[in-house]
Amino acid sequence: MARIREGLPLEKRGDKGERAEKQAEAIVGAAIASRGERERVESEEPREGKPAGMKLQLALFSSLFLNAYFYFCLFLHHHQPPPSLGWAGSAAAEAEAVAAIDCSGHGRAFLDGVLAGGGLPVCYDCSRLLHDCPADVDSGDPLFLEAYWQQQAASSAVVVSGWHRMTYSTNGKDYISIELEKHIRILHQAVGNAVTDGKFIVFGSGSAQLINALVYALSPSNASSSPASVVASAPYYPFYKKQTNLFETREYGWGGTTATWANASVSSATNVIEFVTSPNNPDGLFKQPVLGTSAVIFDYAYYWPHYSPILDPADEDVMLFTNSKISGHAGSRWAVIKDEGVYERTAKYLSLNTMGVSRDTHLRVLKLIKRRREEKGTSSSSVLRAKARWSKLHELASSSSRFSLQHSAQHRNYFERSETLLPYAWLKCEWKEDEDCHEALRKGSIISRAGALFEADSRYTRLSLIKTQDDFDLFLKRMQPLVSREEMASS
Repeated sequence: MARIREGLPLEKRGDKGERAEKQAEAIVGAAIASRGERERVESEEPREGKPAGMKLQLALFSSLFLNAYFYFCLFLHHHQPPPSLGWAGSAAAEAEAVAAIDCSGHGRAFLDGVLAGGGLPVCYDCSRLLHDCPADVDSGDPLFLEAYWQQQAASSAVVVSGWHRMTYSTNGKDYISIELEKHIRILHQAVGNAVTDGKFIVFGSGSAQLINALVYALSPSNASSSPASVVASAPYYPFYKKQTNLFETREYGWGGTTATWANASVSSATNVIEFVTSPNNPDGLFKQPVLGTSAVIFDYAYYWPHYSPILDPADEDVMLFTNSKISGHAGSRWAVIKDEGVYERTAKYLSLNTMGVSRDTHLRVLKLIKRRREEKGTSSSSVLRAKARWSKLHELASSSSRFSLQHSAQHRNYFERSETLLPYAWLKCEWKEDEDCHEALRKGSIISRAGALFEADSRYTRLSLIKTQDDFDLFLKRMQPLVSREEMASS
């Protein structure tokens, strides 16, 4: 019986396989070995007798049983139901219930919306189209990305415990979490639009807080120095002037447009802080500093792949970015700063102004950046759908002598060929009687952003092309009669 006893350890080898259930290949190999052993022993069975055959069958059945057991365990491992939610279950159910409200496909409902009957929020922005409403193409809300985030519901959702970061401080420096700062750097490296190595990052609230924080940080701290003059080239983002005028101190004040300084003698000793937005809001052009001073704030809000070609990584001393234009979620900005002294003064301003940003905002932006980083900041399907809007508007304006789009042919051709979206249309009213283009559109039930707000000629007005599809469709419907009017006037 010596040979049969040598075969019995097969069962023990099966027991060892139980501790490596996921290695199915090893199990199958054991079964093949068992079959070979059976054939070998069967060839010797006449010499050993019936007891050997019975033990061989027992070994075979044991091996088959173990194989079946292991495969069953593997099946359970891959098909087991997800673990049930604990305290997060009710929060997840509430969020799912609100997200399921489709508002007839035209509106939206929010968790913090006004409650209707049944305890669910009412639809916001009207759940059915009201055809007597004016077309609103004023704000820069990137709602064209809303459909993208609906498709990314699971990967973008955030569940926050009631005790999440209840203190004033974070685990990072100067009110920014370590993970958020790390992923902001990773995002810029993946997109290739900014150099962050060896630089400091500060995180601010809303669209405007960091604007004045950086002006304060770049202003002379010496009381004997003359105050800094804050300037920008027209047309420019209106908040540069509004913020500076609101917080004007002995250290800085609004100095007007760069055109008023271009012919003046601006020496290195002159305290001038120049805002440069590139691509520019409202006309989308790439900009460079005009005055050549050392204190320049580069606002790269639109320097992302879906709005602009990424020519080179920006590597300026002070750079501003915004989450609203990378993900579509308004309410937070960050700055990348080279000089430690400027960084310290910016951090001091934020500490005295708000003592940081909401921890919930940190968490949400971190989640969104992680998702956007996986796609290097792009969302091609949403961008391509929104690009069709530009084509329709261009077709309408091309057939009109009353309105013209203020973009060079080269500039327009690039955007038509590439997978980028020009976010705004810079419209000019050509008729002599339309001295105020914003007002001319308002009479046609179109709300735009007046050129005078950008310190441009009143014959210009800005049209936002990045809101919802309903907003754009209604805008085209309101524009058509204005174009038809000139056809009637010429007949």
